Order: sequence, then C-alpha cells, then structure tokens
Amino acid sequence: MTLWDLLVDPFAYGFMERALVASLAAAIVCAVLSCWLVLVGWSLMGDAVSHSVLPGVVLAYVVGLPFAVGAAAFGFLAVALIGAVREGRRVKEDAAIGIVFTTLFALGLVLISVTPSQTDLNHIVFGNVLGVDAGELWQVVGIAALVLVVLLVKRRDLTLVAFDPTHAFAIGLSPSRLRWLLLALLALTTVVALQTVGVVLVVAMLITPGATARLLTDRFDRMLLVAPAASALCALVGLYGAYYLDTAPGAMIVLAQGCLFALVFLLAPRHGVLARARRRSR
Repeated sequence: MTLWDLLVDPFAYGFMERALVASLAAAIVCAVLSCWLVLVGWSLMGDAVSHSVLPGVVLAYVVGLPFAVGAAAFGFLAVALIGAVREGRRVKEDAAIGIVFTTLFALGLVLISVTPSQTDLNHIVFGNVLGVDAGELWQVVGIAALVLVVLLVKRRDLTLVAFDPTHAFAIGLSPSRLRWLLLALLALTTVVALQTVGVVLVVAMLITPGATARLLTDRFDRMLLVAPAASALCALVGLYGAYYLDTAPGAMIVLAQGCLFALVFLLAPRHGVLARARRRSR
C-alpha cells in the first residue's frame, strides 16, 4: 500500500468525510476562542460550561429536539448561574464554578441513568463524531461559522478588554457586556465540540490550542493563526490514528493536541524548556 493510499483510504467512506468536516469545524472554532480563554485565565470556566451542558442534551433527546438546542440552553444557564452565585460576593468565582458545573454534570448523569433510550447516551459524554449525520453536520458547521464571525468582528474589543479593561471602559466599551458575550460564545462553542469529543474532553479543545500558540508567539494576532492551524492538524492526525488503530476518535484528537503541546513546551524557540535552560547556562 502506497503513502497516497494510506492518506486517502480512510475518507472513502461517507461517515469519515462527515467526521473530518465536523472535527475541523470544532477544532478551528475552539482554537480561536481558546486564545481569549487562555489570555483572560478562563480555563476553569471552559471546563464548567462543557460539563454543564450534559443534562440539556439528555432532556433534548427526551422531548425530541436537536441535541444542540438543549446543550446551548444549559450552557447559557450555567453561565447565568455562575454569575448569580458569584455576584453574592460571599462565594468566590472558582467556588461558584465548581458548585454549578459539578451539580449540573451530576444531574446529567442521573438523567442518563433513568432515561430509557435506544440510543447510547454515553456517546454524549465521550463523543461520537463517526456517527454525525448530515443534519448534525450542518448544525456544527453553522454554529461554528456564527461564533467565528462574531469573534472576528469583535476581536479588537475582546482583546482590549482582556489586556486592559480599565482602558476599554474609558473609551466607551462595556467590559461586563463583552465578558458576557465571550461566555455566550463559549456556550455555543461547547455545542460544536460536543459532537466531536463529548463533554468530558471539550475543555482540552478549548484550552490546549491557545496554550500551545501562547508558547510559540508573543503576539496575539499570530496566536489567532497558530492556534487553529495546530488544532486542525491535530484533528486530522487524530482521525487517522483512530481509523488505523481502531480507537476512539475524540480521544485521539485530544491526545494529538496534548502531544503537540508537550513538544512545543520542550522545544519552543523562546519559551520552551530547552531554550530557557540554554539561557540560564549562559
């Protein structure tokens, strides 16, 4: 078998073609958003929202709605609940996040255990990108495109708020509204990635690409190019690995991202471990 056959054969099947498109859409939108999440230190928030959508997906299945509807609704609910608990002043943000996401995730697991289903709802937890049908693919691509357009249109405002919220307020922007916008986009992005890697691994797709790009460049505009490029490459490598090794594609995609981060962490020309060691030795 030639190298060309190895590259082309997996995508001779329709389900692999749909998996590729869905994985690339999720990888790119998650990576772009991850640049801001890493910048403002919202890694835990990404974890919270990704886990909190689980009961919404199960309830959407019960009433016959698309999974994306239930996931988006509970993503927004999680953001609102975290904000409400945090506004009480007595509970810090990290505690509010932990309380809300663990409670909603537990509710989702309970609903899975008591919901009679001919569908394996555990795919929600661990992802089922190989089972994406044409309708679900359009949902994923549509939501991903919407989030990307909003991020690109508002990128200057969001970046200014991330770096200097005081200056942003002084020139007439509302840091509070822009943060809520970023949280809303986070909820929608979670819906996109849900189909690919499931609720457990979504946080990796939301954080690892931005963290990888952060090690490679000090300029934010370059991060917005490096992160999605690296994430898309990992999605492709993960799908090939899943096909030839007969493993879970969502887990392989995240594993590829983790391996790439480890390489960059060691070998990045300015911020890698080896580069820092050489500077110290001088």
